[in-house]
Parts: sequence; structure tokens; C-alpha cells
Amino acid sequence: MFTKSFNLRKPVGVIKFCRLWRWDSSLCSLDKVWPDLPECFQLSVLSWVQCIYLWAVSPIYIFCLKKNKKGYIMMSLLNRFKTAFGFLLWIVCWIDLFYTLHEGNQPPIYYVTPLVLGMTMLLATFLIQFERLRGVQSSGVLFIFWLLCLLCATVPFRSKILQASSQLRFTTFYFYFSMVVCEFILCCFNEKPPLFSNVVTDPNPCPEATAGFLSRITFWWFTSMAVKGYKMPLEAKDLWSLNKRDSSKVMVPRLLNEWEKEEAKAKLRYVKLKSFELHFISFSPEEVEVLLSSKKVAHQPSFLRALVKAFGPYFLIGSGYKLLQDIITFVNPQLLKMLILFIKEKDVPNWWGYTLACLMFFTALLQTLILHHQFQYCFVTGMNVRTAVIGAIYRKALVITNAAKRSSTVGEIVNLMSVDAQRFMDLTTFLNMLWSAPLQIMLALYFLWQILGPSVLAGVAVMIMLIPFNAFIAMKTRAYQVEQMQHKDARIKLMNEILNGIKVLKLYAWESSFKEKVLAIRQKELIVLRKTAYLGALSTMAWTSAPFLVALTTFAVYVTVDEKNILDAETAFVSISLFNILRFPLNMLPQVISSLVQASVSLKRVQNFLSHDELDPDSVNRSNTFAVTVVNGKFTWGKDDAPVLHNINVMVPQGSLLAVVGHVGCGKSSLISALLGDMEKVEGEVSVRGSVAYVPQQAWIQNATLRDNILFGNPYNEQKYNSVLEACALTPDLQVLPGGDMTEIGEKGINLSGGQRQRVSLARALYSDADVYLLDDPLSAVDAHVSKHIFDNLIGPEGALKGKTRILVTHGISFLPQVDNIMVMVDGRVSEMGSYQDLLKQNGAFAEFLRNYALEDIMEEDEIIEDDELFPDDALSNHTDMVDSEPMINEAKRSFIRQMSIMSSDGENPRSRSVRRHGCSQRKHSESQDKKKPREMEKLIQAETVKGKVYLEYVKAVGPLLSVVICFLYGCQSAASIGTNIWLSEWTNDAVTNSTAENVQMRVGVYAALGFAQGILIMIASFTLAMGNIGAAKKLHFNLLTNKFHTPQSFFDTTPIGRIINRFSKDIYVIDEALPSTVLMFLGTFFVSLSTILVIVSSTPIFAVVIVPLAVIYVFVQRFYVATSRQLKRLESVSRSPIYSHFSETITGCSVIRAYGRHSAFVLMSDIKVDENQKSYYPGIVSNRWLGVRIEFIGNCIVLFAGLFAVTGKDSLSPGLVGLSVSYALQVTMSLNWMVRMTSELENNIVAVERVKEYSETKTEAPWEVEDKKPPPEWPMQGNVEFNDYSVRYREGLDLVLKDITLRVKGGEKIGIVGRTGAGKSSMTLCLFRLLEAAGGEITIDNVKISEIGLHDLRSKLTIIPQEPVLFSGTLRMNLDPFEKYSDEEVWKALEHSHLHKFVSNQAAKLDLECSEGGENLSVGQRQLVCLARALLRKTRILILDEATAAIDLETDDLIQSTIRTQFEDCTVFTIAHRLNTIMDYTRVLVLDKGRIAEFDTPTNLISKRGIFYGMAKDAGLAQ
Repeated sequence: MFTKSFNLRKPVGVIKFCRLWRWDSSLCSLDKVWPDLPECFQLSVLSWVQCIYLWAVSPIYIFCLKKNKKGYIMMSLLNRFKTAFGFLLWIVCWIDLFYTLHEGNQPPIYYVTPLVLGMTMLLATFLIQFERLRGVQSSGVLFIFWLLCLLCATVPFRSKILQASSQLRFTTFYFYFSMVVCEFILCCFNEKPPLFSNVVTDPNPCPEATAGFLSRITFWWFTSMAVKGYKMPLEAKDLWSLNKRDSSKVMVPRLLNEWEKEEAKAKLRYVKLKSFELHFISFSPEEVEVLLSSKKVAHQPSFLRALVKAFGPYFLIGSGYKLLQDIITFVNPQLLKMLILFIKEKDVPNWWGYTLACLMFFTALLQTLILHHQFQYCFVTGMNVRTAVIGAIYRKALVITNAAKRSSTVGEIVNLMSVDAQRFMDLTTFLNMLWSAPLQIMLALYFLWQILGPSVLAGVAVMIMLIPFNAFIAMKTRAYQVEQMQHKDARIKLMNEILNGIKVLKLYAWESSFKEKVLAIRQKELIVLRKTAYLGALSTMAWTSAPFLVALTTFAVYVTVDEKNILDAETAFVSISLFNILRFPLNMLPQVISSLVQASVSLKRVQNFLSHDELDPDSVNRSNTFAVTVVNGKFTWGKDDAPVLHNINVMVPQGSLLAVVGHVGCGKSSLISALLGDMEKVEGEVSVRGSVAYVPQQAWIQNATLRDNILFGNPYNEQKYNSVLEACALTPDLQVLPGGDMTEIGEKGINLSGGQRQRVSLARALYSDADVYLLDDPLSAVDAHVSKHIFDNLIGPEGALKGKTRILVTHGISFLPQVDNIMVMVDGRVSEMGSYQDLLKQNGAFAEFLRNYALEDIMEEDEIIEDDELFPDDALSNHTDMVDSEPMINEAKRSFIRQMSIMSSDGENPRSRSVRRHGCSQRKHSESQDKKKPREMEKLIQAETVKGKVYLEYVKAVGPLLSVVICFLYGCQSAASIGTNIWLSEWTNDAVTNSTAENVQMRVGVYAALGFAQGILIMIASFTLAMGNIGAAKKLHFNLLTNKFHTPQSFFDTTPIGRIINRFSKDIYVIDEALPSTVLMFLGTFFVSLSTILVIVSSTPIFAVVIVPLAVIYVFVQRFYVATSRQLKRLESVSRSPIYSHFSETITGCSVIRAYGRHSAFVLMSDIKVDENQKSYYPGIVSNRWLGVRIEFIGNCIVLFAGLFAVTGKDSLSPGLVGLSVSYALQVTMSLNWMVRMTSELENNIVAVERVKEYSETKTEAPWEVEDKKPPPEWPMQGNVEFNDYSVRYREGLDLVLKDITLRVKGGEKIGIVGRTGAGKSSMTLCLFRLLEAAGGEITIDNVKISEIGLHDLRSKLTIIPQEPVLFSGTLRMNLDPFEKYSDEEVWKALEHSHLHKFVSNQAAKLDLECSEGGENLSVGQRQLVCLARALLRKTRILILDEATAAIDLETDDLIQSTIRTQFEDCTVFTIAHRLNTIMDYTRVLVLDKGRIAEFDTPTNLISKRGIFYGMAKDAGLAQ
């Protein structure tokens, strides 16, 4: 049977053509030991294949070359040789032809073949030259042509050697063959780069562009980066430039062009509908409603269509590859079938077996190459879609109207960019599965039906039944994930609060209460993780057992339905390999559909966003005689909103200063927005002549250097720049900042105070040198003396902007007499306009405004609100000068100001970290250095190979015994799996011995038992593994949390909170979720690969010889890949966040960007950031392809050798064993590939363990409780405090902050502590609480040395009212008494004394009133009173009051002072004073200067001594 099937059919036409010869079919029959092909076949088919290919491809290829010119290549030696050999080949063919003519009377084939071949060689030679002129360095078309020539010439070459004749035709053929070999070899080399091409200008071009055809199909061009990444950590400069076709410059316009076409079509449809509506005006209301709804649908352009048109064609190439790959997939099962048949038939010669083994290898190789090219096209399309979507969203965000902006928050718009663009990208990679999966399923079923008949339906039924089971698991898992995320968010939110308020927790000794709260949330998280693990174990079991269940049901049905059905090796193993093919599309289809649903949601969101209305660029006219004109202006924020500004008429002459005043919410800022064109103009005219500079009310600061923020894209001019800094009072700040004007400003200007931000914003405006300046209340955020400086030097009549047109919105009335015109606004209308004197006389709205704001303004002027700059010491005299120069202010008010005066230069920012004591600059310098160090360390952790020690740490956390048990279970499961398949192979051998019928029951029973055992074992194994992982996660988190609560305060001062939070969020997430699944996959793939090798070695022991070289290559490739891919991932994630942060920054500052006309510059900046990210993403994609091709090649070699050795050992092997070993080999490729990926993932993820470990082992502070040194419960009784030669420093290596302090304080004394900034006042409190440990000397409280007792014992016996009122989210009761020590009655009493009783009792929730994060829903004053209530509840003998700076209102301050005087009458009180009037009646005052005691006496004595204290009191107006 087998022999007959292979005889070549006799093609009648060809025989007539060959005429003289009989078509000798016996030549290639399988009975012959060495076969041969008939000469006629050799001369016809084998000679014409390559000719047909080249003539078919050439027209398309020439057309493509004509369209794409890359410059031309100089004639090189390589090119000359190629051309010469081409001509020689043509000559050889023609010699053949002339020889035939000379011989005469030959069959037609002898004339036709040389003629056709000769013409084809000429065409090939022409293509070699045409490619050179078109700049093609390596040709795929010709490579395939010469390969075909070589393959087709090999058979005749062998025949001719066997026949060994001396005819001329034989000689010419040898010539022909050797030249084809030369052409093929030459074709593998690359030509030089073309001249006049733009590739040369690139400093680091991607080698893909110049790579040869062979290099491209095997991704060999990537090797250089793999080697570089293996040798040393990759950096951004090592990355290749992005291919031009993938850059934003090309991709974004491509999508936007298609989108604009869609928009135009939608508008056209809308217009048609509109006219249609007008035509049928007599419709009933219901019909009109229907019409309107259809209009809305028709009005939106289709984003999907735009995407398809822009990226469809390129994507289709990938789809073509996918189709080819799908078809080739089914070749190997057929070849396996033939191989098993070959083993059965003992008399078939071995060459046939070797041919089959080689064919299997080549099929697999071809499949590998095609599959990876399909992936490459899909991934690149995905990358391009992401680039284009991000670009389109960014460009749109800059021009949408305010109404549209309101409809989505900044976060939502950033999500469009990050989440939705990513979804499109993920979908494109699997989109082909939508049609490919059904195709594969149909083909597999067709082949299975041929083998098994209707029995196959039983197996398919099992597969289909598993789909809802998997879907149910997936749904449940998703629900658990959502729950898990909620717990995680709650935990991170709480951790964030704890870390922000860690100092307060330490001062109150509340750590253990908050630790319990975190652990309670963590427990909930772990419960959900455990549930997910149960589901995961079921899912793993389903996935592993699916092929077995399908095989079991199919084979059981097959053998029981009909007694004639015998399960032999070919039936069993070919079916199994087909079922394995079927498994992938069946599993993928639900995933693809769900990601399609997600992407469709994203599509709608992006489409809605891109369809938003845009601002009208022509709403503001740019030419007019006046600098700024508004005529009958009526403006609104959104088309559907009511107008905000009515009937605005303004004309501002060139060079004048107009002040806009009015109550809060009267439309002052809206007027500025209207002038910028940010509002919808309902009616009227607006014109602004020349360029505009805009200073918004809330300064917008970029995440760039201070200098870049001021230059804002303008060229740097030193002289002009320095004068700008001077005018904006920024020079003193630069001395404080660690890097001067090159200091990197954090996001939203985080490391500048509010006042500094505002002044940078002013400096940007001044530097831009515009014609019109729109200043929206720039002076409200700065201190009074600074605002005067700015007005005089910048805005005012003598300032740097004199001669420019300025519109100043202001609340500060002191400047109004100096402006040219004042415009008063009331409820969105211009109420009055004129000069200061004119308006005063009218006694209208302006006079009322003055009356309302006068008092408030004075208070504002003298409160340093939010600036922590170190202004000159005479700053206070500025205040008083200013007060004197103001009109309308009488003496009484002046004394009122003095009353609330602040100490001379202690304007410390209440929101800045309170540890910023010891001279601002020193703190910042050390911080910046400290910041650098950990960052470098992190980089090292990321870059170097992960040490074995970390794996051991993880194993230790899981539990060493449990780890062994897990590995043992996996081993057992693999053994069961091998057992199942060996049993199947034995079963199929029954067919050979004809003992099938009696054994069926036993065979099926054992097969089922083994299979179920495997399923149960894998479930237990994966569940045990999950439990081990959860245990490890619990342990690691607990250690990290415990350590962080015990870490000294200095660590938190020098480590950015973000970095610590990252350990609790990202790294713990990796340990919780990513790491377990990686370990699971790794163990799974490792044991599958191991069992494959074992099966092949046991069936053909000689295979062991090949294992070693293959393993060496495998490890080699794996090391290169893992090192490089990890670094590429790191670079990709590092370059991703700037895209989003730049975007959110742009959205918040888009009005500033538009005002300065920097729109296109910012678009370019965003594009550069996206391209920078894709630069590291692209090599990441290619690294996976590079790995895939190499690892699959090793897998294909395993297939080849398994086949070859099966053929050599044919006599001793049963068909069942061969089927077993080759079907195992066919599966191994996938698991080898995944094993490398998982190794890489494992190395990436295990880093999280190292990072968490690093922060779990930082230095801890002293123990919370020392059992043998516990003070008595009633301690301290008197409240005596002694300092003996006490010195302290913030951290090792810094100078001492307090030096040799010695003082004694008796119980009940009230001590005021004063001194200038940096004198060490706050350090005193930190020392009492041991937040700072002594560098020398000691502190004793009631004869107990505080350094000897536990920290909690000490801190719980002291009470502090801190400078910053910190509240935590939770109930008010929890904020007052987290340990629930006190009764409700005591709590209410404390609230009554702290003047909060009325407020709390008016709340519905009473004590259970929820405080939001940071107590945002209470005013600052109320928060301060809550801190007072805490102090009243604890009521210890010693109270420390770190007085809040001037940002607190006077009323609250008076309440606190009066309560302290009455409630803490018999306590020892230390007050760090910022206002001297609060401590004038204290027992004694301690004056610190540079860390030493300068004066220490009663206030009266100190004033009479006329020392430092007297100077301060005099400045504050408390002494004459």
C-alpha cells in the first residue's frame, strides 16, 4: 500500500513534450534503495519552477522598486561578480541551446528549457543592476530565486554524477551548477549603503534598515544589541534611533488625515440631515425626536474607520503571514503519520524515513520564520497605533473648549492615553485570531474526522464544555481582582497617610494602632488572594487536563462504538498532535473576544474625546489701534451654559496699566480668559494687538529646570535674565536652591513654595518680552513685602514693564493709587471704570470694595503666607514703611497690625516639612545628595544579574520544606503525564499483536486513572505553590511594615515618600500576584521540557549525545536574551512615565501654552517623548522575535534528531514509541520558548523581593518598650525637666544643631523658646521625644534618664500640639483616641474645652464624623483645635506647644492660648513661639542662638537687659 501510494503519476502532456523517453515511474518507487527522478521530470518541472517564480514576481517587484528609491549604490566588486556570473549562466544556457540545434532532431524540451532558463538568467542579471540603481542592499526576491535554482539543480547534479558521461551537456551542467552555488553564496552578502541616502545622518541608526535578507528573516541584525546588553547594562544612548516609518512625525499625521476625512464626512451627513429636517418641518413631535436621535448618531465621525484606513494595509501583510502559518501547521501531523507508517513497514528503505525527518524539520523551521514575521508585523502595527493615538489625543487636548475639558478630568484624559492606547496595542497583536482561530478549528476537525470519524465529536464536546467552565473561572477571577484592587488601594491610601504623618505618629506613640489597621486591610487582601489561588488551581487543572480528557473521551468512544476500530499508533498520536493544535485557538478565542470588547469601549471613549468641540482660533482679533479692545462682549464657558460676562466694553491704550478689581466670583479671571480666547464668544468683538504674556492665578510650573521655566523656549540672554530675576525677587531664592537656577523643579513645582512658584511665573512673563501682559492676581500668593517689591520693580509705573500694556487682576488695594485705570466688576458686568481718584469721588461699587477689603488686606499683608525664603533681616521695616505710605489707614489699624506681628524673619512655610530647621540650604543640599545615592543604588539593583541569594531568600520566605514538597508534587505530576502517554503507546502496540479486543476495558481504565491522577496532582501542586507564595508575601510585607514603623525619623526626611510607597504598592503587588504566576509557569514549562527530553532519551538512547550541544546553545541564547530584555524593559518603563507626566502637565497649563503661542513646541516635545519610549519598546519586541527564532530552532533540531534516531533504530522500535517521542518533540518548542521568557520574568520579578528586603533591613530606632527599665505608671509626677551638657545633630556627618545645652525647669513652669530660623528651637522638642538621639549629654525628667526607657513609654507620657495639624482619614473619634482608652464622656469633655463641642454636636454623625485624607473637610483652624483636643485627652504633666506659623487665623490662636492657660495650669509647658505676645506672661523665656543658650530669664528681665530678646520685642512692637 505504502509503496504504491508514492509512484509518480504520468503527466501525459509532459511525456509528449519529452517524446523519446518512457516516463520511468519505477525510478522513484519506494522499493529502490537509492531512488532517482525521470530525466523528463528533471528537464521540465525541476528546471521551470524557479523560472515561473521569477517571471511571476518580477513585475510587482519592479513596480515596488520604481516607487521606493533609496539612492543608488556604486558598482562594487560584489556587484560585478554577481553580474558576471549572471551573464555566464545565460551564456551556458545558450551554449546548451546551440548544442541541441547543432545535434538536431532532439525532443522539444531540449530547445525550450535552455531558452527559458537563459531568458530567466538575463532577467535575474537585469534585476541585480536595477536593484543597485534603486539602492537595494540585499534582495529577498533574488535570494529565494537562487535558493530554488540550487535546490532544483541538486537532483539532476546527483543523477549526472551517477550516470558519469562525457557529453558537452554534462560539462555545461557542472558549470551551471557551480555558478548557481556562487550566485547563492554572493547573494547572502550585503551591498554597501547607497549614496545620497538620509540614513547616514543618524548617529545610531537601526541596523534593520541596512540588514541583509537572511539577517532580516532570522532577526540576526539584533544580535549586536543582545551581545552589548549581555556585556554591560544598556543605557538610553545605546538604543538605536527609531525607524522613520515608526516615528510620531509619520504616524500621527497619517491617522489625523484619515480622521479629518471622517470628520468632514460626518459634517456632510449632518448638513444633509439638517436640510432633510427643514424639508419635513410638518412632522409630528415623535418623528422629530427619532430624527434628532439619528442625527446624533450620524454626527460622530468613525474613529475605527480612520484607524483601519491608516494602519490596515501594513497589518494585512501580517495577516497574510498568519494564513500561511496556519496552513503549514497542519503539515507536520501528516508527516508524523507517514513516519509512523514508515516504522510499521519494515521493508521500506531508510532514505524515505530520513526524508520525512528532514521534511518535518524544514516545515517546522518555515513555520517558525513565518510565525515570527507575522508577530513582528502585528506588534509594529500595535506600536504605531499607540504612537498615533497618543499624538492625536495630545494635539486635541491642547485645543478643546473648557466645557469639553470639564466633562472629563485630567486623570481620565491621561487614561485615554495610557490605558486605552495600550488596549489598542494589545488587541492588534491578537486581532488575526478572530479569523485564524475558526480556520484552525475547522481544519483540525476536518483532519480529525478523516482519522477518527464521528468519534471526534465526543472530544470536541468535552472541549466545548470546558469553555463555559474556563469562562466562569475567568469571570470569578476578574471579580476577585476588582475586590483585591479595592483593598490594595485602601492599604496604599492608608500607607500614604501614615508616611506623610509619620512624625506625628511617632510623637503621639500611635504606631501600633496604625500598624494594626494596615494589617487588618492586608488580611482582607490575603483572603481574596487565597480565593484567587483556589480558582487558579482549578484553572491550571483544566488547562493541563483538557488534552487528556479530550483524548480519553475520543479514544474510548472510538474503540467502543465499533469493534473494527483499532487504536493504532498513527491514529492515536496524529490525533493527539491535532488536538494539541486545536487547544490553542479554543483557548485564545474567548480572550480575543473579551479584549475586543474592552477595545471597543476604549474606541468609543477616544472617539468621543476627539469629537469634542475645539476653541475658535479666530475668536480674538489680532489687529487693532488699541492694545486691548472688547466691544459688547458676551462670553460663556460652554455653548449650553448661561453667559458669565455680559456687555463688556473695554479699551486699553498701548502702554497703560489697568487694574481689574471686584469681589470673589465677579468674573475677573473670566475676563482674562476671554481675552486669551479660552471662552466661547456669544457676541461682540475682542481684539488684542501683538504678542501676549499670561500669568495665571495658580502658577503653572513645568517639570524642568528653573531656568527652562523662565526662558520657556526663548534664547538665553544673561543680562536680560539676571535683570528679570532681580525684578521678580528671585535672586535670594537661587542661593537657597541646591542647584541654583539649574535646580530641577518637580512636578507642579512641588519643591518651590507657593510664592516662589508665582514669582517664577512672573519671571517667565517678563522674559518673554510680549506686547500685552495679562496678570491674573499674581500678588496674592506672595508675602506682603515681596508683593511690594514686585509691584515697584515689575508691574508698577516705574517697573520693568513700564511702556507695556498690562491688565492686572488684584485684591491688593495698596497698589491701586499707582495704576492708570481701574475697572470694577460686579456679577460679570463692568460696574465702573476710571482712575483711582475718580472712582473714590463716585462713592459707588469701588468705594464699597475698598471698605470690604481694607481690613482683610492689612491682615494679609502682614502674614507671611506660604513663603519660606530667607529674606534680608530688615524685611519687617519694609512692612511698616508700606503701612505708612498707604492712604486711608489710621493709627488704630497700625497698632492692630503690630499686635499680630510676626517675629522678624521667621517666616517658615507651615506646609514645608517641619524638620527643615537647620538652615534651609544645608537641609536641601544633603537631601539632594541623599536622593542621588539611593537612585544610583536602585539602578544597580536593576542592572546587575540577580544573585542566587535573593532566590534563597524567597525560598526561605515560602518555607524550605514546602518548596521541596512543591517540586516533588510537580515531579509526580510529570511522571503521571509521561505514564499516561507511555500507556497509550503500549495500547497502540496491541494493534500490532492483534490483542486489542480483550484488553479494551483494562486499557481505557488505566489510561483514565493515570490521567485523572495527573489532573489532581497538578491541582494540589499549584494550590500548594500558591499557598507558599501567599505565605511568603504575608511574611515579606509584615517585615517591611514592622521595620518602617521602627525606622528613625531621619530616614523619612532623606527618602522621598514616593520611593517608600513604591515598595508597598508596586513591589508588594509583584510579590503578591506577578511572582506566583511566573513561578507557576516556570515550573510548568521546566517539567514539560524535562519530561520531553526523558521520553525521547528513553525511546532512542542515542539522543542523549545531542542533548549537551543543544543545551549549551539554549543556555547561551537564554543568558543573552534575559540580560538584554530585562534592561530594555527597564528603559521602556523609565521612558514611559515622562509621556504621561508631560501630558497631565500640558492639560493643566494649556491656557498658558496657548497664550505664549508655544502650541507646536509642546506637540513636538510630546512626540519626542513618545518616540524616546518607542525607541526602547521596539528592540524589546525584536528581542522576543530574536529569541523565538533561536529557541524554536533548537526545538526544531530536537524534532529532527528524534526523527532521525527513530529511523536509525527502526528495527528495534515499536510504532507506538516513535509516535510518542516525535509527538513529544513537536510540542517541546513552545515550552522551551516559554521557559526562557519565564526565566526572564522571574529575574525581573524577583528584584521586588530584593527591594522589599532592602527596606525591611534598614536601621531601626531604639525599642518601644524596655521591660526592665519601665518607668512607674504615674510618672512624671512633678514635670521637672533637666538638660545636662546636651548636644544633638540631625544625622551622622552633619553639624551639631544644639550644643552643650544645660538648663533646669521646675514642674509647672511655663517656658517660651524663641530664636531666629535655624537657631534650634524645634530641635528642642524633637530631643524631648527622642526623635533625635543625643550626640552628647542627657535629658532627665523627674529623675528618669529618658535615653534608658522605651520610646513609647517616653512619648506616651509627653503631650505635644504640633506645628502642622495632621489628621488621618477615619472617624473623628479615631483621630482623637486611636487606642480607644477613653470613654465618650471624656472625649466630649475634651471637645468642649477645645471649643469644638458645638461644631461636632451639629454634625449628624457626631463623634463618628468621617475626616477625609489629611482632614481636608475641616478648616485649618478646626484641625488645630482637634490637635488641642488630643492634648487635653492625654493631659500629661509636660506639654510641648510648637506654635503654628502665621497661616493660622488669630481667633483659633487665641482659643488655643486661653485653653492652655486654664487647662494646663499645673503642667510644665514649653512653647516654641513665633508670635512674642503669646509668651510675654510666661515664667521664663529661653533665647536660642546658633544652637546655644543666648539668654534664659523672665520676659521682664530680658527686656530690661536689652539683648536679643529686646530686639525681637521691639521689632514686634511689644517694647519701646
